[in-house]
Amino acid sequence: MLAVSLVWTLAFAAPASAGTATVVARIDLSRQTMTVSVNGMPQYSWPVSTARRGYVTPTGAYRPQRMYRSYFSRKYYNSPMPYSIFFNGGYAIHGSYEVSRLGAPASHGCVRLHPSNAATLYSLVQTYGAGNTLILVTR
Repeated sequence: MLAVSLVWTLAFAAPASAGTATVVARIDLSRQTMTVSVNGMPQYSWPVSTARRGYVTPTGAYRPQRMYRSYFSRKYYNSPMPYSIFFNGGYAIHGSYEVSRLGAPASHGCVRLHPSNAATLYSLVQTYGAGNTLILVTR
């Protein structure tokens, strides 16, 4: 009951000035999945890769901070990060060409998606706005 209550609080009790989240991306670190709801209706469920051993993907509730259709990591070998949605400093949701590793921890902390799924999420955030998007990262 506590876990359900916490998720409800994170998803629906955003500050009034932030508005109501129209797009909610829920990342489950235990299951290595992301589910995306639009206007309260589940629309997508995708495999992701989050932090591997020795790294961390931060948990919590976030809003997109900045977005780049084409981005290259300044920290990790200029690796491509298409459709990047940064949500907590240097942590982002982004496309990855290492699709065979999706569904298992593999990253330095970012949330990796198949590039076509990253493009879909990116488009949703552009359409509905960062202020109407909530990113929930849970264990």
